Amino acid sequence: MAQARGVRKKGKRRSSTIRRLAAWLGALAFLGLAGFGLWLWSYAVTPMSVRDGGDIHVLIPPKTSLAGIEKILAENGVIPPGRGFYCLARLSRLSQRLQAGEYLFSPGQTPYQILRALAAGATVRWSVTIPEGSNIYQLAEILAAGGWGERELFLDLARDPDILARHGVRAASLEGYLFPDTYQLVRGQNPREIIDLMVERGKRVREELGDLRNNPLGLSPHEVLTLASIVEKETAAPEERPLIAQVFLNRLRQRMRLQTDPTVIYGLTGFDGNLTRKDLDTPTPYNTYQINGLPPGPIANPGRAAIVAVLHPASASYLYFVSKNDGTHYFSHDLAEHNRAVLKYQKSASNR
Repeated sequence: MAQARGVRKKGKRRSSTIRRLAAWLGALAFLGLAGFGLWLWSYAVTPMSVRDGGDIHVLIPPKTSLAGIEKILAENGVIPPGRGFYCLARLSRLSQRLQAGEYLFSPGQTPYQILRALAAGATVRWSVTIPEGSNIYQLAEILAAGGWGERELFLDLARDPDILARHGVRAASLEGYLFPDTYQLVRGQNPREIIDLMVERGKRVREELGDLRNNPLGLSPHEVLTLASIVEKETAAPEERPLIAQVFLNRLRQRMRLQTDPTVIYGLTGFDGNLTRKDLDTPTPYNTYQINGLPPGPIANPGRAAIVAVLHPASASYLYFVSKNDGTHYFSHDLAEHNRAVLKYQKSASNR
């Protein structure tokens, strides 16, 4: 009996020791978690300190991991080195929502604010203007110069059969369908997204204008864009667009060739800026001195006003126009009047 009581006392002492040890371990764990939580909270709300006191641009490439994002931010001095940002992102459950792109971080921002900006995709957006009348080659050069991809890449995308089919464009390229406007783009944006953005903007504008088939000659929507692109290239004077459109519609109605220089230039390879008689005599699908009717497609991307001019041209019987060398044109009803105007304005230009 005495031996049994001794065993029970030893068991009680061992159990009591285990409970005290567990309590100590629990307390240590609690203190550790509390200390970690306090450190993480302090890290999250402490404003960053930028070395030179200025803003910092940071580019996060697509598909960058959380660890990769943390490394990029630390290397650029946005956050202090270490695993604080990684832990903060995981514990806040924002790690799967961080987005690629270019960001601008300012002194005074905290790691948590930076994390929230990445999760919200608050990227820097750059205004890129595509002027009215720009063709796909000029558009590709504008985008390439801004760092949104190689020129040839955009030209390939503008001719990609899958992209053409997806947008319902039955043509050899997206020429005429990439709406000229000011776009807000982000660094690293997929070139296909940019192409889609421009095509969709054009669709919305055309929807606002109504059915493009409702025009004086019953042209197809593709032919309306083709003629609008010619109008766009022929004049920079807004008030002349309806008159220019009417001249070409009158010529089409009378089965006269359009005889417009911009279409000839578009069809030439390696045009040097000097249109010659040989160029006018060179047969191409776009040489409206040689072909009847409209060329096979637009020669540029027309803006809203040029499209409206084709849909609602001026009421006039002009068949000819010639540059007055001041940005405007002289319009004529017949060839004799036109020849006199050419002699007047071209002679005065050559004497300058």
